[in-house]
Amino acid sequence: MSQGAPNVCTTQADIGRLVTLIAELPAHGHAVLHLRDGSSVAGVVRVRGSMQVFRDPRGKEGMNVRIGLERREVAGGIQYVWLDQVERVQHLDSALASEN
Repeated sequence: MSQGAPNVCTTQADIGRLVTLIAELPAHGHAVLHLRDGSSVAGVVRVRGSMQVFRDPRGKEGMNVRIGLERREVAGGIQYVWLDQVERVQHLDSALASEN
């Protein structure tokens, strides 16, 4: 287990949703992530995410994915987003068809 996460997914439905979102975010793809809180984050996906086991602040074990987006406008150039917080993905290029 690599670290803690603010939230973890434990149901098959929630884990399946993470798997679907991972498939929608290929490495080097430019996308807007629309988050559950109504905000959005645009950037280039550094590396395709992978499911990992985490513990939430209450110690509950479950799955989540942390995606790094390259964004020049943030300190360090990378903004991390927890995939369980993503409501939907909007693609800004055709990277899905060309990931290598």
